[in-house]
Order: sequence, then structure tokens, then C-alpha cells
Amino acid sequence: MYEASPVQGEGEIPVDTLRQTAKSLEKRINALGTAEPEIWTEGTDRIRVRIAGVTDEEQVREMLKKPSELTVRGPDNQVELTGTDFVEGAAQVVYDEMRNPNIQVTVKNKEKLESLSKRLLGQTISINLDERVLTAPVIQAVLTNGICRITGQFTYDDAKNIVDTINMGALPLKLTEKFSQSVGASLGQQSLEQTLTAGAAGSILILLFMLALYRLPGIVASITLITYSWLLLLFMNLMQATLTLPGIAAFVLGIGMAVDANIINYERFREELRTGKTPLSAFKAGSKRSFKTIMDANVTTLIAGFVLFSLGSGGD
Repeated sequence: MYEASPVQGEGEIPVDTLRQTAKSLEKRINALGTAEPEIWTEGTDRIRVRIAGVTDEEQVREMLKKPSELTVRGPDNQVELTGTDFVEGAAQVVYDEMRNPNIQVTVKNKEKLESLSKRLLGQTISINLDERVLTAPVIQAVLTNGICRITGQFTYDDAKNIVDTINMGALPLKLTEKFSQSVGASLGQQSLEQTLTAGAAGSILILLFMLALYRLPGIVASITLITYSWLLLLFMNLMQATLTLPGIAAFVLGIGMAVDANIINYERFREELRTGKTPLSAFKAGSKRSFKTIMDANVTTLIAGFVLFSLGSGGD
């Protein structure tokens, strides 16, 4: 867990600044090739990070707490502007007359940008985050209004990534580690094995329940549930998805929802049989009555999942 504070001076940290710093950390971690890091903000000045599969813990911790340094450098690699010279959140993607995406940035001191553009007119400068060059444009005109437009062969995604990086780099925060905990591989492996055992036991009990309660329809339901489970695992494998512990719990919950749909359907089937209908007529009538209930439950779950995916994060 890290406590954030401004690199220069003191004062409150805007919520957007804290969130953008968390995004910057996520990009650093993703560069390490780790699987599904969890990063979220807490309160007004704290960021919590969870990373799996780290071999050199000390190196990663040092890398994370180092503030991002956004710089504009001249041809001689001398620093001309830093992240604090940019207007916070003002970088944006704009389009030229040919609908090509460009990058527009705004600086706080117009005179400083004008002086720089006069001195380096016709020369190449570079915009860097830490030691990585984001883009290297040529100054083509004297900039007098504090606004600089960067042109180039950008795709929209490339331009948007640079804009986001500039906006994050213009909001540097110092991170102080307040708490850390390491979980060894043996403990993690034990948790995984226990979760898999619990998931397998739960699935077997569900299948036995369906067989005992519904006999032949229970056999049909069990076959469909097994098929559903393998198809879901195949789909996740094709997506190259990482099955985390919460993911395993969600997988078992999905089987539970499928069982719930079967129970509703077969109970309606039983009710129709008691009225004297033939099995085929009872099945058709029961399926028709149960469809609305099953559809309502699944639509409600989809809405809840969409809200969580849109507004939540890994730690929420």
C-alpha cells in the first residue's frame, strides 16, 4: 500500500490525479508481463497494489514508488520542459483537415513555450516518459499561444495513448510505501488446490442432487451442465484468459445459475404433469411458463455484471 503526495509542495490530491497515477502504475506493471495485476485507490491519498509471479520483489517495489518523470528534451538532450509545465489534463486528440489524428498539448507558461520554439525552430525535440521516447516532433513554427500541436503518422489509438501518458505525466505524485506483505508460492498453491477441490466437490454434489431429485430429466440436465462447463473452459482458453481464484468462484456460481434454471423448468414440468397432461404437453407448457422467470434472472445478472465491469475495478 502506497501513500501519495505531490512531488512539489503540499496540498490535497484531486481524485482524478490519484486515479491517473494508479493507471500509470498499472502500465508499469503490465510492462513486467505479470498476469492480471490488481490496483485500486483507497480514500484520498492511497493506492493499493497486488502483483502475482514477482521474482525480484525489491526491484519491483523500487520501480513502483518512483514518480513518473515527463520531460521535453532538445536536440542536445537537455530538459526544456517537465510534466509540471503542462496544464493538467489538457492534452487531447484533435484532427487535421484530412481527419488525421494529431496531439494537442497546452503549457502553463506561454512565454516559455514561445522562447523554446524560437530557439529550436526547425529542430527535433522529444517528449519522454522516464527514459522512454513517446514522440519526437520537429518544431515547424513559433508557438505564441501556449498550445502545441504534434502531427505525425498516428493512429487514433497511438495518439490516445500518448495523450493519456502526457496527462498522467503532468500529474506526478510521490509514493511512499506504508505497508507490504508477501505470500509465498506454497501458500498460493495451497489456496489454489483447496479452491479447486471445493469447486469439484460442489459440482459433484450438484450433479448428484439433480439425479436424485429428477431422475431421467436430471440425467439430461447433468449432461447439459457438463457440456456447458467444458464449452466455457474452452472459450476461456481460446481467449487466453487467466483463471484467478475469484474467477473459479464465478465459474462455480455460473454452474449454480444453470442448475437454478433447470430446477425452475422441471418444477414447472411437474406441476403441468399433475394437471393430467401428457409428458410432451407438460414439457412444452412448463418450458413456456419457466422461460420468463429464467430470462428475468439472467437479464438482471447481465445488468449487474455490466455495471460492475463499467464502474468497478479489480479491488472493488
